[in-house]
Amino acid sequence: MKALPRIGVTLGDPGGIGPEIVARVFSGKTDLPAARYILFASRRFLEREETVLKKSLRLPGKGTSQGRGSQTLELREVPAPAGAGKRGVSTRSNGLASFRYFEGAVDEARRGDLEAVVTAPISKASWALAGLPWKGHTEYLSKFYPGAIMAFWSDPLKVALLSHHVSLKKALGKVTRKTLRDYFLALDRALAGTRLGRFEFAVSGLNPHAGEEGLLGREEIDEIIPAVEDAVRLGVRIKGPYPPDVVFRDAVGRKRVFVIALYHDQGLIPFKLTAFETGVNVSLGLPFVRTSVDHGTAFDIAGRGRANPRSLVEAIRLAAALALPAADSAG
Repeated sequence: MKALPRIGVTLGDPGGIGPEIVARVFSGKTDLPAARYILFASRRFLEREETVLKKSLRLPGKGTSQGRGSQTLELREVPAPAGAGKRGVSTRSNGLASFRYFEGAVDEARRGDLEAVVTAPISKASWALAGLPWKGHTEYLSKFYPGAIMAFWSDPLKVALLSHHVSLKKALGKVTRKTLRDYFLALDRALAGTRLGRFEFAVSGLNPHAGEEGLLGREEIDEIIPAVEDAVRLGVRIKGPYPPDVVFRDAVGRKRVFVIALYHDQGLIPFKLTAFETGVNVSLGLPFVRTSVDHGTAFDIAGRGRANPRSLVEAIRLAAALALPAADSAG
């Protein structure tokens, strides 16, 4: 028989909606892929959400798992620091707790004990208050995998980012022929290594109207077009640059096309307009799958029982779809 894929799920910032959406998803009424799910969390925060939501996760005891048909659920208890759990604000303790959940899951994935890691939202401000040198999940992963790529995935639209959590000034500095060519090749390899195979790419221009033949900027002529031509010669299915104000619209509904955005907001604004509740953040170029919700901690509604878990469900489904096939085992 084929073994269930092992998917780690982290709780996120305990002061945000992460505990609530995790509790909602694993309360037994969500249609999830067959898998062995391991929650990296503190039991007390999950039990608090059970009380608010009046739902039971039927959390397993220490060292045990709870079977649910084609699924099993385990809790990997991660102690939270004193003071963690205050809702609605960024705090040092919450930042440290959310990092410990993520760190624990990544450690197991790097050892080969998980095929995928799915993350609930963290607060970058909380991580900063905790003295952590990484701005977020992707930056921490880049410590081990410098080529990690941040992408956003939904059924109608898929977007990959050349740069993400840097200033616009620094992002513009990355728009060079060599950097772009290397990125195009890395993105193509990363997707080819998943179960879903290779995709086509449409590159967004940097300037209005993609530079208007140099009248509105020369980056397209001097850097982007040569990089695209280099990648085509090396076998990448890529075209562009296209005017930024139309490339995303034209890609909607084309399921085998990724738009490559040249900086964070260029890609995230159209993506979130298109798929805010169903979008998934995915890290490519890792030896394991990592997906995340496409929203933040929503401190303003934390603890009120109003959070929508749809993005977490989609993140779990994508993680299962992208994970390498589980090995067959005798039985």
